[in-house]
Amino acid sequence: MTNPSTDGLDDGQRMGHAAQGAAPGSVRVIPDRMRSRFKRIVGSWEALLLLVGLMIFLLNAQASPYFLDPWNLSDATFNFTEKAMIAFAMALVIISGEIDLSVASIIALVSTSMGFAVQLGADTPVLIAVALVIGMLCGAFNGVLVALLGLPSIVVTIGTLSLFRGIAYIILGDKAYAGYPASFAWFGQGYVWWVITVELVLFMIIALFFYILLHRTSFGRAVFAIGNNPTAALFSGIRVPRVKFILFVLTGLLSAIAAICLTSRLGSTRPSIAVGWELEIVTMVVLGGVNILGGSGTIAGVLIAALVMGMVTFGLGLLNVPGIVMSIFVGLLLIGVIALPIVFRRLGNRRKAVVPG
Repeated sequence: MTNPSTDGLDDGQRMGHAAQGAAPGSVRVIPDRMRSRFKRIVGSWEALLLLVGLMIFLLNAQASPYFLDPWNLSDATFNFTEKAMIAFAMALVIISGEIDLSVASIIALVSTSMGFAVQLGADTPVLIAVALVIGMLCGAFNGVLVALLGLPSIVVTIGTLSLFRGIAYIILGDKAYAGYPASFAWFGQGYVWWVITVELVLFMIIALFFYILLHRTSFGRAVFAIGNNPTAALFSGIRVPRVKFILFVLTGLLSAIAAICLTSRLGSTRPSIAVGWELEIVTMVVLGGVNILGGSGTIAGVLIAALVMGMVTFGLGLLNVPGIVMSIFVGLLLIGVIALPIVFRRLGNRRKAVVPG
């Protein structure tokens, strides 16, 4: 006979009804999906980072009376905006299973190229064009070696790290370029409204762009697929070399944009500009929850990690902590965020391996 409580239901619904142990004639209970989604969000890495960021904000406010000044907070954004612009692109590269350690050297070469163009009488639009072209060419060079020739990205970008900065030193030597046009200062020193800087607005636009690119497009799904299994991605029809090539070009482009902002803010160019930034950018990405081995990560996590690192470095600066101590902190933070998940996973596996009784 037909159960009246399951009339009109398809086979899957009847199975779900039976799995819940529902008696004939009872009302079928639908799980509260919104509640489980809320629990997932609250228990996420991003939520933990937000909590840490709030604690750091409160500690900084207690440690220094100057921290909560609006103009000081505005200045604090310079500690992370330029690096975070590159970190968004770097996140996609790492999710795909690769890495780019040449980003700081691309900044140096782009900045030097703009300085050289200034000496030839170039105005602001030409400087921007030179920066973007040089940045994309550097990224394309990395992309050809990694994506098309199949060389290991860590080896290639360590090599280009030295190559790009070496070219900058050849062009400039120990000198410094200055004398940029007054209009060029707008990118790194301008304000959109009150304490809201041009850099901060540009940073938020880039964050939104990469969020949509990674989480709302087929290109983003291809990046995740490649990071999880590049061979399977290739056989599923994804053009793996082309996707990786685009990612390295994007990283070069964002490095150029960061170079424009940094050079504009400093008002001068030196080959030693942005030394050590690659470490901080990778730390920002990994702290944001991106798996260093590829396959997972979110732009929201990188955004929050950038804010957290910016507040930490700004707070330490207000307390007159030496720069070398900040470097030590960043190094320990990078080791910690990579090592702790592995340690916890191994401890969990050992606990599961123990047979009760």
